[in-house]
Amino acid sequence: MTNQDATTVDSAPPSAPAVWRPAFNPWLIAAAVMLATFMEVLDTSISAVALPHIAGSLSATTDEATWVLTSYLVSNAIILPASGWLANYFGRKRFLLGSIILFTFSSLLCGSALSLPMLIASRVIQGATGGALQPMSQAILLESFPPAKRGEAMAAFAIGVVVAPILGPTLGGWLTDNYSWRWAYYINLPVGLLAVILINLLVEDPPYLRNVRPKKIDGIGFGLMAVGLGTLQILLDKGQELDWLASAEIRWLAGISLVTLIGFIVRELTTHEPIVHLNVFANRNFAVGTFLVTMIGVILYSAITLQPLYLQTMMGYPALAAGWAVSPRGLGALLAMPVVGVLTSRLDMRKMIGVGFILFTLSMYMLGDINLQITAWSIGWPTFWTGVGMGCAFVPLATITMGDLPEKEMGNAAGLFNLQRNIGGSIGISITTTLLAREAQSYQAAMAGKLDPASMNLVTRLHALAHAFEGHFNAVEALRRSQATIYGHLLQQSMLKAYVHDFRLLAVISLVCLLCVFFLKRVKPGRRPAVH
Repeated sequence: MTNQDATTVDSAPPSAPAVWRPAFNPWLIAAAVMLATFMEVLDTSISAVALPHIAGSLSATTDEATWVLTSYLVSNAIILPASGWLANYFGRKRFLLGSIILFTFSSLLCGSALSLPMLIASRVIQGATGGALQPMSQAILLESFPPAKRGEAMAAFAIGVVVAPILGPTLGGWLTDNYSWRWAYYINLPVGLLAVILINLLVEDPPYLRNVRPKKIDGIGFGLMAVGLGTLQILLDKGQELDWLASAEIRWLAGISLVTLIGFIVRELTTHEPIVHLNVFANRNFAVGTFLVTMIGVILYSAITLQPLYLQTMMGYPALAAGWAVSPRGLGALLAMPVVGVLTSRLDMRKMIGVGFILFTLSMYMLGDINLQITAWSIGWPTFWTGVGMGCAFVPLATITMGDLPEKEMGNAAGLFNLQRNIGGSIGISITTTLLAREAQSYQAAMAGKLDPASMNLVTRLHALAHAFEGHFNAVEALRRSQATIYGHLLQQSMLKAYVHDFRLLAVISLVCLLCVFFLKRVKPGRRPAVH
């Protein structure tokens, strides 16, 4: 070999490290992990319609039965941000399998509960073990697909996290009406068993996660996080029921949550081995993306709460019919997500996110035109476009939010991303239900103040109603019933105006979010973040 040859060999750049690829087709892996995700997200909403049946079966009040929902959300929120650390400690595949097995077993315990405390305890276990399923599934999907195909992977993930809470009330109502509320939990057993088998066969830990086991748990950080998120979730869930800051209990919850969450943030930013890596928020796309997904949670869960409530309380729809009336949201999302998943590798994802928020704005504005003479189509059509907007916004947002992050941060980032969506949902439900009650009272007072007893229109209407009642009652009772009828109409109209106000507020929130999309940096579809 000549000196020139030797120099050429010595100066040759080192070969790039081999890019890890899973042993099985990524779509098989997607199907396996999405089974678990769909099952878990479904359980966040499937129990809601069964609460009256649960309360009656277990000799509890409806207020006591709401802890079936609250206990699940609290334990779920606590585990979500810690799921990345737990996956590193136990191994992602082992942790995911263990979570699915415990979630499925706790579903069996829920279905066979003989008392409300037993059901609530089982729901705590179910929420804690289910909290890891969403972020772990998302991280596995992002790692299993090449960067150019991650939009399609997020489309598969979005089917679970977006469509499942939409289908939950309808499926829960059907199971409860035709079988028993217990089947809302028993339905998880075959799904969980199949998910365990498929994940055990198809999923593997990537090489860069096999030697990163943390030395010890940040017990102080985890304790502060558990108390802070737990009290926050209870505060949001019970605030309207207890009249917010007028209640000493709510004031205590707010103070404890604020102090512990601030302590948690300080702790995680200063300790050497944090349980949650908050420095990921230094990435602009991740910070803006998590804010936007929080707002999506506000918009989506607010609409999911308001629409069936309006149809049942104002239009007289039974629960199952109300569920069917809002089901076009799921259809719109299902039709949009596969298309958007493909387009994320070809178009600027920011434009698709913008289209999603435009559709949110328009659909919420359309719902703001509701009245007491509308048909199911008047609700179904804007609801369909809300679903299309979900597909347009959520898939590219999940992709672009984590598009600049190192692959080893995917689990930690996915936990925070999903936590923010859930917190957004809790905030949205709390705000809209509170505004609904208080605006109805405000409109009622304003409208009652404008009723002039000397008004000829009012006097004529009262006499007409009294004349109609006189065929069945004496004159005094007929007059009393005519006045009650007028007052009933006033209450109905004030409640209608409150619903209109809430939907239009959601339209304004959606429009503001559209402006925030401009703060996202473009991520090229084929870009692969560095592995640190």
